[in-house]
Amino acid sequence: MPIRSLAPRHRPRILKHLLTLKPEDRYLRFGYPATDEQIARYVDGLNFERDEIFGVFNRRLELVAMAHLAFSVDPQWATCAEFGVSVASHQRGKGLGARLFNHAVMHARNEGVSMIFIHALSENVAMLKIARHAGATVQRDGSESEAYLSLPEANLDSQLSGLMQEQMAELDYQLKMQAHQFREWLATVQEIRQGVRDARHTSHKP
Repeated sequence: MPIRSLAPRHRPRILKHLLTLKPEDRYLRFGYPATDEQIARYVDGLNFERDEIFGVFNRRLELVAMAHLAFSVDPQWATCAEFGVSVASHQRGKGLGARLFNHAVMHARNEGVSMIFIHALSENVAMLKIARHAGATVQRDGSESEAYLSLPEANLDSQLSGLMQEQMAELDYQLKMQAHQFREWLATVQEIRQGVRDARHTSHKP
């Protein structure tokens, strides 16, 4: 399941994904037990022009994992960004969180970011494990932890890799879209055929 960049048109799918998170997962993702209303405000406030939001879709075009790479609005920290991720419970254990983090790191490098921050609850073992595995420094302060990862400058390899992944993800999404539309069309046709058969059966009754 390739990773692709999300756009404003994906807000409904983003909202649906986040609303399906269990209370404990919402707590780990946002750092507090976010309500439906708070999640809706978060989704409405996503800035797709400034930040990068990445996602993974299954074959039904359901968003099963997403990451938010938020760039600093303060010029003083222009080379810094913050990373947050969420993965649907039935998709855990497949490495999607780590893949999204690595994808975000590559993208951040290509955008001139020199340091990525991760603010997480200390009990968010999975997220902190991803950060440590990537070489991040983790500092714990009570119930919260801060991880930061210094990034090397972008090079031709990272830029070409990012471009290729975007193209592959877009092709994969378009193929899934076509398959989804075909299944919907087929279901409609089958309903029509069933209706015709039922009508014929009724008309032939004595």
